[in-house]
Amino acid sequence: MPRVEENASVATDDPRRKNRLIAALWDSSAQEWLAQLEPIDMPVGMVLYEPGAVVTHVYFPTTAIVSLMYVLESGATAETAVVGFEGVVGVSLFMGGDSSPCGAMVRSAGRGYRLKAPTLMTEFHHCGPVQHLLLRYAQAMITQMSQTAVCNRHHGVDQQLCRWLLQSLDRLPGNQVVMTQEQIATMLGVRREGITAAALGLQKAGLIEYARGRISVLDRTGLEERTCECYAVVKAEYDQLLPDQPET
Repeated sequence: MPRVEENASVATDDPRRKNRLIAALWDSSAQEWLAQLEPIDMPVGMVLYEPGAVVTHVYFPTTAIVSLMYVLESGATAETAVVGFEGVVGVSLFMGGDSSPCGAMVRSAGRGYRLKAPTLMTEFHHCGPVQHLLLRYAQAMITQMSQTAVCNRHHGVDQQLCRWLLQSLDRLPGNQVVMTQEQIATMLGVRREGITAAALGLQKAGLIEYARGRISVLDRTGLEERTCECYAVVKAEYDQLLPDQPET
């Protein structure tokens, strides 16, 4: 799978307008180190971290979506959280570890910024607004991971798929998610047949349209009514703890 290249092509997006954390940090005392942000392209399948790998950079997606994945000894995988323009990939770094307990892989192509880990940690240890904001973000991430575990254990595939689609839409500019049923099954840690049945049910209900690895959401309100409470719990936590969404 492709990995981050040192000479990644330059993105022209203003980071303050494209990532919620960067927008908030820019208004703090962190402007000097934020100038060291490096724009990168983030194609589908790019591996940011392998499980157990040392965290050398943190990543701020702008238009990409990154999946945090746990891999079992059997090779089975499951997505525990997603990160888009609302946050940063590499939370374990400022939670006391220098390695990532899980893998991180781009699942929706786009762009973002990366920053060297020592640069972030120097600012974090100043115990100012940067530290406070990153710790609030970490709390929101913990909520997402915990709720995902509960959802995967207690709710049906239909509700899990609705939650997954809504979380994806929150991090995308349109109403379309590009992902095959097999890939979604891998993310949710369920059988592909279960995703197929759930997607057909949503399509018959007029909520989505699925064709050739592209899911178009036709009725977002209908998805919200059909999903479990897990989506609303996580969204409320992010809205409470993080700054408003930047302008696009």
